[in-house]
Amino acid sequence: MTIKEKMNPNKTARIAGVLYLFIAVSGIFNAMVGPSSLIVLGDASTTVNNIMASESLFRFGIVNDLIAQTVGILLVLALYKLLKPVNKNQALLMVIFALVGIPIVMLNLLNQFAAQLLLSGADYLTVFAVDQLQALVMLFLNLDEHGFFIAHIFWGLWLFPMGYLVYKSGYIPRILGILLIIAGFGYLIDFVTFFFVPSFGPIKMFTFIGEVLFPLWLLIKGVNVEQWEKRALESA
Repeated sequence: MTIKEKMNPNKTARIAGVLYLFIAVSGIFNAMVGPSSLIVLGDASTTVNNIMASESLFRFGIVNDLIAQTVGILLVLALYKLLKPVNKNQALLMVIFALVGIPIVMLNLLNQFAAQLLLSGADYLTVFAVDQLQALVMLFLNLDEHGFFIAHIFWGLWLFPMGYLVYKSGYIPRILGILLIIAGFGYLIDFVTFFFVPSFGPIKMFTFIGEVLFPLWLLIKGVNVEQWEKRALESA
């Protein structure tokens, strides 16, 4: 049985491209029209009113994040198969960083669940005054934001071995590897500035391009199959 019969690298590349883009679109949705759009920093009353008026949207945003993180597990496994021929140890490092970050994000979503539960109108919550409930909702939403930026550590770190593997592969354009590494620095810088210089603002909006071009390339162009097979033979 040949390597090509064992695995079709372009099929794997396109699966990875679709999964990566799904996660990207899910993130954009939550940021632009999902739960994040309902939060007004420093205004608990308006935030609570927004959430109560769009409860279904808030719930959908939580489920959307959970689905995206589950898809992330499938994505990293597809990328491992695709990039392992370059360097197995670096590919494993990429998987480890990704699989550490995913449960952080999923557990952090409990803060959003807590905020939603506080607004559920359950009888046991009547011991709290309205302004107390609103303050607690904002507390959990702030905790959610802090947890989100903690996850940035691993969102950044997994891009370094991935970018290295892409750069060294010979079957995917090197520029994509460079852009992925730049995106990794963007996440780490945002983590540092959020906790130490919060007024600085996020920079990943300027460094994310690699995470868009890379999955698009995998989906549309795939990989150089001849070079992939050559790498796979060398690493066998």
